Amino acid sequence: MEPILKVNGLTKTFSRQGQGTFMSLLEVRDLTVRDSLTGALIVRDVHFCLEPGTCLGVVGESGSGKTTAVNMIARLVDVTSGSVFLDGEDITHLKGKALREVYKTMQMVFQTPADSFDPRRTLGDGIGESLRNAGLSRKETREKVEALLKDCGLPPEYADRYPHQVSGGQCQRAAIARALAIEPRLLICDEITSALDVTVQKEILELLNALRTQRGRDLSILFICHDISLVQQFCDRVLVMYHGKIVEEGTPDEVIRNPQNDYTKRLIDSVLS
Repeated sequence: MEPILKVNGLTKTFSRQGQGTFMSLLEVRDLTVRDSLTGALIVRDVHFCLEPGTCLGVVGESGSGKTTAVNMIARLVDVTSGSVFLDGEDITHLKGKALREVYKTMQMVFQTPADSFDPRRTLGDGIGESLRNAGLSRKETREKVEALLKDCGLPPEYADRYPHQVSGGQCQRAAIARALAIEPRLLICDEITSALDVTVQKEILELLNALRTQRGRDLSILFICHDISLVQQFCDRVLVMYHGKIVEEGTPDEVIRNPQNDYTKRLIDSVLS
């Protein structure tokens, strides 16, 4: 059986001929969260699997619940019910040191890249923080930071620049470099192109594609976006969220060419109009 991403009927193991059996990198089971004040459901019964080395897109308009869902996966928002398994480990309720260990496997890149950096410190300081914490020397950290910047399309001297001294696209490249510093296996990208112009969006997607090619099965991406046309360019599979629920899933081409849900049809029409 070829590896697949499943939304209904979760499967924990996948296999390729001649390669044995392996776990899905990320498995989300029936995630639900309620508003702490009103008790209203914000996300309802979200469940899916993500295979190593693939990219899964989550699309929906503002307020659809997609960012809340990924914030639960990244443990930035507490789960009301449901479970998150990362590399076979239940991380739903981890805290403290145990949760910090999880972030060696999972990193997140946010919509506003400058928020990833302390404005009083250089980009190089920010990118190298996790490396220093891991025990690398100053020289080793600098060399690794410059290599990461190069991988992300920036010259090494950008390590000495401050966030306000670079463009939004350059800062987002640096934020990706920072997220990749400890070589995570899962990269969560939350609307990372939405604040950029069309040309820079294209460049960031090309960068992510190049990183996927370089790292192969060692890098999986959860790509959150409101623009289904961008997801079509980049993702292997797509989930469509509406009112906190997954209402449709498939390959981007399948979903765009033959949408089954009325909301998905409206979402596609809004891009084409």
